[in-house]
Amino acid sequence: MQRFSYLTKLILFGCILCTLPVIFIGFVSNLQSSNEIQKQVNRGQIQLLTQMNSNVEQVLRTINHAFDQLVNSPVMAKVLNEPFTTDDFMLYKDLRKEISNTQSFYTKVEDVVIINIKQNWMIKNSGFYTFTDYLHHFQLANQMLLPNSFSWVLNPSIWFYSEEKANAATCPYTISLVKKLPDQNLDKFGLAFTNLTTCSLAEMLNYTPRESETVMILDDQERILFHSDPSMIGKYAINTEFIKDPSIFSQPSGQFQTEVDHKKYTATYLRSNYNNWIYLSIISIDSLTRDSKQIGRYTLVVCLVIVAVFLIIAWLGSRQMYNPIERLMREVGGKVPNGGKRNNEFDIISHQVQDLFRSKTQLEKEAHQHLQQALTYFLIKMFQGKVRRNELMDKMELFGFSGRLSEWQAFTVITLQIDTLENTRYGKEDLELLLFAINNISEEIIPVDVRLPPVFIEQTQVTMIGSKNPSLAEFNSFMFSLTESIQQAVQRVLGLEISIGISLPFDDPKKASVAYREGLEALKQRLHLGGQVIISYANVNEGKHQLYLDYPFLTESDLLDAILLADEDNAKLYLNQFMNTIFKHEMTPQEYQISMVRLFTSLMVAMQESGVTLNQLKQGDGSLYEELNRLQMTSEIQEWFWNRVISPLMAIYRDRQNSQYHSISEKIIDMIHKYYDTDLTIEECASQLHYNANYLSGIFRKETHTTFSDYLSAYRFTMAKKWLTETDMTIKEISEKLQYLNSQNFIRSFRKLEGVTPGQYRESFRKRGH
Repeated sequence: MQRFSYLTKLILFGCILCTLPVIFIGFVSNLQSSNEIQKQVNRGQIQLLTQMNSNVEQVLRTINHAFDQLVNSPVMAKVLNEPFTTDDFMLYKDLRKEISNTQSFYTKVEDVVIINIKQNWMIKNSGFYTFTDYLHHFQLANQMLLPNSFSWVLNPSIWFYSEEKANAATCPYTISLVKKLPDQNLDKFGLAFTNLTTCSLAEMLNYTPRESETVMILDDQERILFHSDPSMIGKYAINTEFIKDPSIFSQPSGQFQTEVDHKKYTATYLRSNYNNWIYLSIISIDSLTRDSKQIGRYTLVVCLVIVAVFLIIAWLGSRQMYNPIERLMREVGGKVPNGGKRNNEFDIISHQVQDLFRSKTQLEKEAHQHLQQALTYFLIKMFQGKVRRNELMDKMELFGFSGRLSEWQAFTVITLQIDTLENTRYGKEDLELLLFAINNISEEIIPVDVRLPPVFIEQTQVTMIGSKNPSLAEFNSFMFSLTESIQQAVQRVLGLEISIGISLPFDDPKKASVAYREGLEALKQRLHLGGQVIISYANVNEGKHQLYLDYPFLTESDLLDAILLADEDNAKLYLNQFMNTIFKHEMTPQEYQISMVRLFTSLMVAMQESGVTLNQLKQGDGSLYEELNRLQMTSEIQEWFWNRVISPLMAIYRDRQNSQYHSISEKIIDMIHKYYDTDLTIEECASQLHYNANYLSGIFRKETHTTFSDYLSAYRFTMAKKWLTETDMTIKEISEKLQYLNSQNFIRSFRKLEGVTPGQYRESFRKRGH
């Protein structure tokens, strides 16, 4: 603090030395203090910006209100939830009438666009369109990714006027109020846009900038919505010469100075509470002080008074100068030194910032590794037939393969195995390293645009390969050439003999599990063909896909969960799905019987694990297995499972629930209160309480009306606030104790929940305490 105080004195002493000669020389046309002029102007500019904000917000709120009436109207609900085509003229007319109510001369609304992604249509002023045929449908559909259900967004006008070039050229950017539809539903499948051009903002402002003044309006992303120079609209504020760092807009309103081409400017800004827009006025300081040269009286007295005031302020201010640095250190998680030799606070802050960057790099690296592991796990599940169709396509899109799959006309799966390690320089301990090397060789030889990443399943490398060419003959030729190249490369580089199995071509990614088993079946032919061979399944089963019964593991799991929760409706639904899946295949009666016994065994295992005895379930002296084996009709089998096994089991579980649910929820809450500072999960609670994780999650949500993760997060924030007010723990220490990867994630989460940062929360509590 002494260092700052000494610096302040030096600055003031220099100011006095520079000011006194000017005063005593008798400079007649002294300038009024630029600071005072700027303060006066800034006060006026704040009032002016407030009026601008009021004018614009009044229109925006009117638009939002009218738009709310449109999206919640019965007509809108009807066109969203019922099939709607160009033949529905009366419904279209009613919708156009509702839309016209939102457009008026006062609101300046240019266009209203309604999009139903599920039904693939779009309505705008120019007519009715098939959405996917619209030129910019991809960009419009991406608005579904906006974080909020409604947002004010700056979009290129060409997105909405691609067929009306003149409108787009007149005003290249459009301000859109975007709402996701249906408004009251969680499942959003539509979008509504109400558009007004950026050119209309000038009329709303009703203000003509003075000479050398620049007026701007920025959105919440610091993009320019309005500018005295229209060519700047759409650019980011940092692209202007006036704004060097967007962080200067951290307060609701304020002023700052900037310099362009050695010319100084003063800027005043105001942030809107409604949509976070920033209203900004920038004026040249030279133009402000141009008329102040006439003020010459009392210059000496005024200057002396100013010098005296500055001396007092410097003396008082130097004592407070350390406070911002202290607050900054608390924000970044550094400890404030108490007594002894004072550390360099800037070095501490710099060190913490460097730690943040290192943590960011480490997090990105870990995220990439986790993504690769998730991809490998998903591909293994796909080849094992444990992925539902909708999940398959969603995950393919998530991992960036949906475009590649849509281009492929045919698919095949290759399976690769090492024949033997005998008479080679390798041992069993080298197997994993050899498989990794073979994986790298395969990835280098197979073009990335015709394959998915290879994975290993029980020492077998499995790769899905696709072809854009619909000709199967050319695809088969390509596959044999490709597999020969892989085989030769492995022999040349590693000195190993490998065999490769090729499945039959297929046209649906869901059939990857069948193709994987075909590849394994092809490799079994090595028993009489020997090693180092390439075998196509086409040569094994007369070119026909072998019938594999994909046992519905997922449906069985859903059925067991529904029984444990005594959910009768879902249990009936999943039992029906299970039976339909099994009996849609043409098999022998013995093969059907195996699947039924398999389901029965799973039910018995689940019953035993939950502590239900067979005597509670069985009525009479006969064996349930024998009863099942005597049944011949599909309807009889399904009815037997429901009446003899599933319904009695649910009755037992339902009786248990009333007494157990409350006790289980209390145990989970007690574990949260004890182990909140560990990496606690619902799976860990389930393991300790000896229950299924999905079962526990359903019970907890039913009893507490909240999810496990939400309750855990809320309790952790309660403890964080307690530590902030009752201890001197740093932000970093609190974030680590609450299992955050870094303090910045904790600060962002805390601000989202409380509206202030942890440091500000602690500071405000201490001020109230004093």
